Amino acid sequence: MPAFSSSTVHMKAPDDAISLPVRATVDLATWAKDAAMRRVAAGAEDDGRLAEALAQELRLAAEDARTRGPVTALSYVPEPRLGELARVELSALVADDTYPTMTVELLERYLAAPTADSFRPPEAEPRTLPVGPAVRVRHAFVQDPGRDGTGTVLETCAYGIVADDKWGLVLLTSWQQQVYGDALCELTDELALTVAVSRTSG
Repeated sequence: MPAFSSSTVHMKAPDDAISLPVRATVDLATWAKDAAMRRVAAGAEDDGRLAEALAQELRLAAEDARTRGPVTALSYVPEPRLGELARVELSALVADDTYPTMTVELLERYLAAPTADSFRPPEAEPRTLPVGPAVRVRHAFVQDPGRDGTGTVLETCAYGIVADDKWGLVLLTSWQQQVYGDALCELTDELALTVAVSRTSG
């Protein structure tokens, strides 16, 4: 993973997660086909149509994640026949002239600001992680609302983490199937505990 402020970010990937090539120069169609075949084989499901459908979903997931330039991105696929259950992205935020110091309060304002597309108000609470102070925000949005305001509900569970006084991290899990919301928030809690930063001299 790339370094920030002479530091390198690490996070343990959950079981059944597929690492998306957001920075590597690869042919996404070929990569997605290979990744889907491995995941389907791991689930003992010998179905070419299933692998093809999953490959298309993984390619689109990688293309979408690349538009945001995260440090790392994962497609969480616990059950291949259901496709991607959730997306996990870890991104860096660097302080600038407007906000020269990274703080939990700043990250909370960034993550917990309600928008016109909010399905319900964001829920924010402070947390302390091994890597540093953080804020946890659970939010739900109406994704791509139509003229009548209806659309697909996208739910997120995010951690804004102060890794350094000049930069922070955002761990974001997003999903559409609301029935899995609590379980995916618990997964995000577990992942947040594994985030670590190794600092190098120089």
